[in-house]
Formats: sequence, C-alpha cells, structure tokens
Amino acid sequence: MSSSDNAKVRQLDRGRQFELLVQTISDYAIYMIDPDGFIATWNAGALRIQGYEAHEVIGQHFSRFFSEDDQQQGLPQKMLSIARDAGRYEAEGLLVRKDGRRIWAFSVIEAIRDDQGTLLGFGKITRDITDQHEGHQALVESERRFRLLVDSVVDYAIYMLDPSGVITNWNAGAARIKGFSADEVVGSHFSRFYTKEDRSRGLPAIALETARR
Repeated sequence: MSSSDNAKVRQLDRGRQFELLVQTISDYAIYMIDPDGFIATWNAGALRIQGYEAHEVIGQHFSRFFSEDDQQQGLPQKMLSIARDAGRYEAEGLLVRKDGRRIWAFSVIEAIRDDQGTLLGFGKITRDITDQHEGHQALVESERRFRLLVDSVVDYAIYMLDPSGVITNWNAGAARIKGFSADEVVGSHFSRFYTKEDRSRGLPAIALETARR
C-alpha cells in the first residue's frame, strides 16, 4: 500500500472515529441540516433531548421542533439566515419535543462551507437547559415575593446599602418612619440620617465596619 493510500485510510479512520464520537454523545443534540433546513443526520443526544428516532426526522425540516407561533413568525428561517450571513447563530428558546412537552434549550447553529466558500449546510447543537431555566425563574419569583413582602411592611424601615453605604432601595416603612420618599434618598449616602456631630465622629463609617466584621 502506498503512502497516499495509508493517508486515505487514516483519514477515513479519523472520519469514522469522529462520527462515532458524535453519535454516542447523549448530553447534546448534534445534527446536520442541509442549506434549506432539512435534517441530514441525527445523534443519540438528539433522540434523548427531542424524543424522535432518526428515521422519524431525517429528511424533515427542523422547524418541526418549534411552536406554531414561532413557525408562523418565521423564527427557524431567521435563525438559518443569521447563521448563513454571520457564520453562527446562538440563542436560548423553547423547543417542542415529540411528546408535546416544551423544553428550554440553548442552541448553536454553525454554517458549514467548503474551501471555495460554498454553503454545504449547517451544524446544529442543542442543550436542554430546562432545569437551570426553571431554577432561575423560581429564584426570580422568590425574590419578587420577598420584595413585595418588604415593600408592604410599614412598621419597620427596611432598606439596602451598597458596600460604601449608598442607599439602593427603600420600603414603605422607611418612607413612613424617616419621612423621605424613595426618590429622595435612593442613591444618597445613609450618613444623611446621622446628626452633624455623629458624622464628624465617624459613626456611619464605624457602623458599616462593625456590620462588615
């Protein structure tokens, strides 16, 4: 066998190794799309994340994974158009699984071109981030409820200071007890609530340092 034949064999081996690698990855949906958006390959991660067997989707348009609203708004086509022009598209959004369940996903679409710059298709990588997104949403909702609780308290002045002592928020209790509206104090230093004598003695700074320790 000639050296050129050996090189071809090694190249084929590398190609087969890469194909096996992609096919066995289960944490990411990795598949190829032709220039018109039709699915050409499908890996184990795509099956796990989106619920379809390869024979159910290969040859189908990838827009089938989007909601009817997103399809009507032309989102799949816009994604391909951006990837075609910029070389890459990435975003978070909702996808629809085979069972109808909607998942929150992070997707990347990369344009694939030959040496002459001709578009051969797109590589699409999708990761299911539903758990992270729902956790973030739960945190946002928890913070919203806490803020509503704090804002509704009128018997206590409750407000936040940044590390240097500047006021960053102000509740109804603070407005009632101290007599200032939020617009009057947010962004100012909390030392304004001390007497001139106490400020000259450095009591605001001592209070912050004590709290910091």
